[in-house]
Amino acid sequence: MSASLSCLDDVSSDRLRLGDPARASEDERRRALIRLIGAMPVVLQILETIRDLRLPDAWLVSGGIYQNAWNLMTGKPVGHGIKDYDVTYFDGGDLSYDAEDRVIRAVAGALPALSGMIETRNQARVHLWYPARFGSAYPRLTCSTEALTLYASKTHAVAARMTGQGAIEIAAPFGLATLFAMRLVPNRVLDTAKTHAEKSARLKGLWPELQVIGWDDAEA
Repeated sequence: MSASLSCLDDVSSDRLRLGDPARASEDERRRALIRLIGAMPVVLQILETIRDLRLPDAWLVSGGIYQNAWNLMTGKPVGHGIKDYDVTYFDGGDLSYDAEDRVIRAVAGALPALSGMIETRNQARVHLWYPARFGSAYPRLTCSTEALTLYASKTHAVAARMTGQGAIEIAAPFGLATLFAMRLVPNRVLDTAKTHAEKSARLKGLWPELQVIGWDDAEA
């Protein structure tokens, strides 16, 4: 067995411990997720691309990370359940859609094999279009990772990027225990109950191992 496969087996067999906040440290969980990302060729390609494009404060966020991790942990096929890959960056100097569209096209052009699966968004301008699309206000952000704190589920709030030296950095404002526990926990900071319910139903159908905490359930 190769060293990489051995590491994956270790993470998969240890996911219950990693998913328990009392039995594993956050540093252990970050190291385990980085090992999993090392076995995700598509994710590594995206991380390398957005690094090489030198996008400001750029990260791969949410499903492309945690859903691929679930596939590895549960032995599901590569790409199972993956709808898209969300790339975020932060450019507060130009809030025009034209500027964002240039970046969208640059990222898509650099990743032609993933045509139609890359969603690139400037987090500096989300507050401009969010109310019309979702019917409620959205705060003006100060950096890309601040958006993670507003996601409908705390479990979704994970991001990764690659340094110039090839190291993987992780951002997870609520920690990674729920990712490894495969437990969807709502984040009630915004009124996103409908989004949480819709995403939970879809994800539960794809990963039956999931435990879904409802919007009105006690666990926060």
